[in-house]
Amino acid sequence: MTQQTTQPLASSFRDPSGFVFEKDGTLYRQVNKVFREDFDHFIGSGCYDHLIKKQWLIPHEEIDQNLTGSPDYYKTLKPQKVPFITYPYEWCFDMLKDAALLTLQLAKGCTQFGVILKDATPFNVQWLEGKPAFIDTLSFERYDAAKTWIAYRQFCENFLSPLLLMHYSHQPLQSLLFAWPEGIPLSITKSLLPWRSKFSFHTYLHIHIHQRLASKTKGKEIQLQNKRAAERQSFSEKKLHRVLESLQSLIQSLQWKGDATAWDQYYEEANLRNDYVSQKKKITIEWLSELAGIQTAVDLGANEGSFSFLLSAKNIATIAADSDHSSINRLYQKTKKEKEKNVLPLLIDLANPSSAIGLNNKERVSFIERTHRDVGMALALIHHLAIGKNIPFEKIAELFEKLADCFIIEFIPKKDKKVQFMLQQKKDIYDNYTEENFVQSFSKYFSVRKKEDIGDSGRILYLMKRHA
Repeated sequence: MTQQTTQPLASSFRDPSGFVFEKDGTLYRQVNKVFREDFDHFIGSGCYDHLIKKQWLIPHEEIDQNLTGSPDYYKTLKPQKVPFITYPYEWCFDMLKDAALLTLQLAKGCTQFGVILKDATPFNVQWLEGKPAFIDTLSFERYDAAKTWIAYRQFCENFLSPLLLMHYSHQPLQSLLFAWPEGIPLSITKSLLPWRSKFSFHTYLHIHIHQRLASKTKGKEIQLQNKRAAERQSFSEKKLHRVLESLQSLIQSLQWKGDATAWDQYYEEANLRNDYVSQKKKITIEWLSELAGIQTAVDLGANEGSFSFLLSAKNIATIAADSDHSSINRLYQKTKKEKEKNVLPLLIDLANPSSAIGLNNKERVSFIERTHRDVGMALALIHHLAIGKNIPFEKIAELFEKLADCFIIEFIPKKDKKVQFMLQQKKDIYDNYTEENFVQSFSKYFSVRKKEDIGDSGRILYLMKRHA
């Protein structure tokens, strides 16, 4: 028997149908023998070509070679590369909503080819050129009209539950998907939703009644009765479409109505400071032009992405990270409206960035481990970390060193009115908050290449390069 020489990725082990693995720096997907008939039907029916044409699924090419040496091997696929992997607890409301709608489009569009979507987890959706795309080719199996949609509960717990909770509470609760990465249990969702949610027919159907029926099936006798009933009664394609259309109608009606935050009018206020913003943009553009070979970037504290779009204009693939949900949601809406392909908005709290979770803490990779960019920007951010979050300069520098090769960093002195406003809310114990200590702390990991005052604002830009 041939010994398996290549192991699946730490995130790809749950599906017996196949797995993703890496060989010589390239990602592949193995289709196992057990999934042979379903895979051949998916391809032969025309469903795959249909989804690729719609740009709902990432394309792949077949490699006629058993690269893993596995006896389970049937096919080797080389899928289109996803530049940066993200997770649903890093998405804003409208990103999760669009991922949900894509999943329903897939489920509905497949049935005409005799195919059904068997998985409805947001981890199967990634972002390519500003739009969501499904990445798991092995989530499609032959449709059996005698069975209900196997992924129905998974969809409700992973997509519908967090969207409903955010819609009704007006709070950014996407981090609940970090606590429940396999979906928020229906019982939890039902207990957290307000009473008035029962007046929505679709919500009542897919959450309240769904949870009630699910709780009744815990007894073995009732499970057996339901199984026999399902075998006697065909769950037709028409019935399936009614369920999918009901979910689609509900999700389309949900909106993010988060309360106003301190960041909502950030750029409007900043623009009132003479030519502060225009001068900062001018310097940033000049420095970016002098940096050779820049292809990727991370904009930390991106807010609504004004400077992320400067990077995009130079065709630099940019992660726009911020902890403010409303700002990131507006930025995502802007990228959609302007068909922006190079800016990827993400909800990231730098004081508590996404950590590694899952089995052996390896299934989902931490934000820091995923983020190795050519250039980083930290504009009007350092004082929020150092004073707002009580993070020493040394710790900030250590974090930045892991994220990018070079950084454009703005230092705002203590006398600045914004810093003084922050200090009105807390005791001033920040004697070490000086430009000298800032530069000294960063010098452990970076060397200063350029320094320039931003007009007469009193604020300073630094271009720093990580030590070799």
